Amino acid sequence: MRNLCLLLLIAAVYVLHQDFWNWHQIEPLVFGFLPVGLAYHAGYSIVAALIMAVLVKFAWPAHLEKYERHESNGTKSEEETQP
Repeated sequence: MRNLCLLLLIAAVYVLHQDFWNWHQIEPLVFGFLPVGLAYHAGYSIVAALIMAVLVKFAWPAHLEKYERHESNGTKSEEETQP
């Protein structure tokens, strides 16, 4: 269920990236100087960064991390010594 929610979230962000409703809109300016399309993409970039953080938190493959863990005293861990 969690993977399905993450997949739907990615699909929603992908669809929102195609902001065809802002292509020909110049007015109004956001904060008095920023075009709407540029402001939209600035917000979109923040949302995309948050989505990436969520993906790292919940969808990162844990098996990749076992090769990076080392003991603090410099010796190999049991995971590294076993074939």
